[in-house]
Amino acid sequence: MSTTTLGTLAFRPLDPLEDAELLHGWVTHSKAAFWMMQEARLEDVERAYMEIVADEHQDALIGLHDGQPAFLMERYDPAHRELVGLYEPRPGDVGMHFLVAPTETPVHGFTRAVITAVMRRLFDDPSTARVVVEPDVHNTAVHALNAAVGFVPEREILKPEKTALLSFCTRAQFERAVAA
Repeated sequence: MSTTTLGTLAFRPLDPLEDAELLHGWVTHSKAAFWMMQEARLEDVERAYMEIVADEHQDALIGLHDGQPAFLMERYDPAHRELVGLYEPRPGDVGMHFLVAPTETPVHGFTRAVITAVMRRLFDDPSTARVVVEPDVHNTAVHALNAAVGFVPEREILKPEKTALLSFCTRAQFERAVAA
């Protein structure tokens, strides 16, 4: 849990059955185009998250803002999911995705507070040495957010579903970025 000027951000485990309707609204919204689930049915979302939470190499959490669901965090082991064969993973690498729920009343700085809380959560695990992300090369908004918390792009990679910008952030890079 972290308290910011924008309120309290916390995490809870995702429940694929209980959270499917909520997530369906988030991942099919036009603002979530880079999530690539625009055409997903409720059952598709439920199934996708059942697979994630049942997989020993990945999991998902619901992010809460002042106790209410407001964002999604996924973490994965890049040696086994998402990036297998696309880069040479190091011990302590953790992959991450995050999605802020769509809203009609955006709050300035909220998404940056969310990614900061997500990164803190990942680095709370002492075995996490480096966070790995692979956003779509066209997702310039997330590139700016990633840079703000210390990510450094390495190169473009071709994934089956997109051309991605492979980027890394060590614990020290994150701490320097958020202290600035």
